[in-house]
Amino acid sequence: MTTATHAPAGYADAARVLDAVKVYGRGDTEVRALDGVSVDFPAGRFTAVMGPSGSGKSTLLHCAAGLDTLTSGAAFVGGTDLSTLDDRRLTLLRRDRVGFVFQAFNLLPTLTVAENITLPLDLAGRTPDRARFDRLVDTVGLRDRLHHRPGELSGGQQQRVAVARAFVGDPDVVFADEPTGNLDSRSGEEVLRLLGRTARETGRTVVMVTHDPVAAAHADEVVFLADGRLVDRMAAPTADRVLDRMKAFETGTGAKAVETDTGAQAFETGSGAKAFEAGTGDSASAGSEAGATRGATT
Repeated sequence: MTTATHAPAGYADAARVLDAVKVYGRGDTEVRALDGVSVDFPAGRFTAVMGPSGSGKSTLLHCAAGLDTLTSGAAFVGGTDLSTLDDRRLTLLRRDRVGFVFQAFNLLPTLTVAENITLPLDLAGRTPDRARFDRLVDTVGLRDRLHHRPGELSGGQQQRVAVARAFVGDPDVVFADEPTGNLDSRSGEEVLRLLGRTARETGRTVVMVTHDPVAAAHADEVVFLADGRLVDRMAAPTADRVLDRMKAFETGTGAKAVETDTGAQAFETGSGAKAFEAGTGDSASAGSEAGATRGATT
């Protein structure tokens, strides 16, 4: 059995990108989904990524997670530069050091809840830590559903299974792409509370892409993108503050003269988002990637 080496204990950032550029197309059809983004995701923190449609937020997540490659720049998980890994080692890193939660639950319908949760470990040939498994099951509130199959669960319950699966391998970082997009408001609120609670209780890092200010308010910090650029960061966000910031983008003022919460810098960006609306790529097999979705979206 081969496993990826975890980041050194105490490493300051669970993930980060430096001068990240991602270009789709050529010539007249060229679109810069990411245009020189540098951002860190501190270890043990819950960070939300927001921006107008087409701002590059999902592209950032996919490149930071090793699901897509940058045109230029660098992406790191812990101290590992993803560009130095071949396909096999990158697959091992995603399997052993990264967890994923997507809008689609990506559960295997023929497996029970317990089997879906432990699937990444089973594929890696690892024996689940029983105490950790039990803590996760109790945290997500699925003790009485372990022998059910996904078709017997509500949408909110299925996403809770996906959250438990993402954390069961004790990853360095969990990436969540619109995890409440298919849920009603009540179920979505439960999943968001669960993500935050699980991150705090396990000491793991969560990076979540969302378009919802209420969802972003569950995070410790919000990172804002516009036109493929990092334009602001907000600590201790509230739904109202996030909504006000997003309205500035949508009304055409962009991020002009917006002070960051550290008071350190103001950014100048253009107004509006690039006309780039890419669809999601094909879903990867849950076998090799535990239901991770491949492809580039913005």
